[in-house]
Amino acid sequence: MSDLRVERLPALTKPVLVAAFRGWNDGGQGASLAAGYLAKAWKTARFAEINPENFYDFQATRPQVSLVEGETRRIDWPDNAFYHGKMTGSDRDAVILLGVEPNLRWRTFGELVTGLAGDLGVELVITLGSLLADVPHTRPAPVTGSATDPQLVEQLGLQASRYEGPTGIVGVLHDACNQAGLASASLWAAVPHYVSLAPSPRAAYALCERLAGLLDVPLDTSELAEAAERYSEQVSEAVAADEETAAYVEELEQRTDAIEEATELPSGDTLAAELTRFLRERDEETGEDAAREQ
Repeated sequence: MSDLRVERLPALTKPVLVAAFRGWNDGGQGASLAAGYLAKAWKTARFAEINPENFYDFQATRPQVSLVEGETRRIDWPDNAFYHGKMTGSDRDAVILLGVEPNLRWRTFGELVTGLAGDLGVELVITLGSLLADVPHTRPAPVTGSATDPQLVEQLGLQASRYEGPTGIVGVLHDACNQAGLASASLWAAVPHYVSLAPSPRAAYALCERLAGLLDVPLDTSELAEAAERYSEQVSEAVAADEETAAYVEELEQRTDAIEEATELPSGDTLAAELTRFLRERDEETGEDAAREQ
């Protein structure tokens, strides 16, 4: 049985592949919520999937049993499905991969994704992720965009990737893209760690907004924006019930506001250059003074 099942290979125009995986890369479900919203907004249709049999330890990632119409028992296996659709207001097509981080054979998994992307003529792969961080729920979720290709960093206004440490399937997929010669970028939204178990529409909203800006396509995110406001109100009510947590959130708010104000200050490189110039001029003045004294 093939690891990749393709019902049909659609003909696409300048496609972009957007991928998100539930699991380690999906704090507060921000990434999977965002990708699901995109799939709905762009009216995508499912056309391919990855067979879970060879990629999961089913004792670690267990299938779910559900009842259909209250009677028939159905087993739902970990799903990695590909959808395609036209980006609204654009001449480009989107391919969306909605999945669950696999337990096994990550390199083979990455090769399956990049192989299909190559067959579809995908021009750019963008992964979505969300991570738990020391950020308050009352402020917009910060989003970091990065890439390893200097030309892509310059073209899309991203940051050069400097991360070192443990990685998930997102990192492995970017390595597979690099090996396959596919341009790729990564967007990560920060989610308040003190509400890690609650789905975060605020993070999903921030990711969708940043993605739309990156691709220069219009995207109606009003539904996510409303959900984000309700989320903030509900979390605020829960936080207010505990004085210690409320004080901690207030501290995070002050820290966030201070960081935003600090962005108006000169950069570290600028300050270092100014310090070097100051020290050089001081040494020159000291040398001239010493010469006059002699």
